[in-house]
Amino acid sequence: MKLHSIILSLSILLIAQTAFAQCGSSKSKHHASHSWSHHDDLVDVVSNNENFGTLTVALKTAGLVSTLQKEGPFTVFAPSNAAFDKLPDGTVEGLLKPESKGQLTKILTYHVVEGTFYAKDLINAIQNSNGQYQIKTVSGGRLTASLRGSTVIITDETGARTAVLQTDVNASNGVAHVIDSVLLPK
Repeated sequence: MKLHSIILSLSILLIAQTAFAQCGSSKSKHHASHSWSHHDDLVDVVSNNENFGTLTVALKTAGLVSTLQKEGPFTVFAPSNAAFDKLPDGTVEGLLKPESKGQLTKILTYHVVEGTFYAKDLINAIQNSNGQYQIKTVSGGRLTASLRGSTVIITDETGARTAVLQTDVNASNGVAHVIDSVLLPK
């Protein structure tokens, strides 16, 4: 199965290249860009920032814009353009085809969690759960949050890991955390 091979290759690549980023410490905590307003919904937050062009196109293609504009609240682990660039050649283009809408929707909703989880909430949950906290996504899948030093690491169902690069980007209907890789469900 071609997709299985791509996911396996991606998992190996991501594990080998897991980036370290600080999350939760006051010295290293990144703040939202001045172009991001708390009054913007989650779709506005990503679509008004050029670093999320691929995510914006994917949300539109999957028909998820109106979903992420609802009241929520939601927590979104938002992959940047650089995160999408790590996928094997042709993967993004293939996912954006009309016949791949179901698969694209599953991948994107795998990045969304019901409720608002700020960095401090994630860190507390990890520490109160013996170092690993299970998160149920809107797609029905599971993510595992852990800490490496003060860096929040998210592990997807394929075993691939991604670091949270920027935390607590507020929106009117939730919060986004910028991640350095695309999360993939089984």
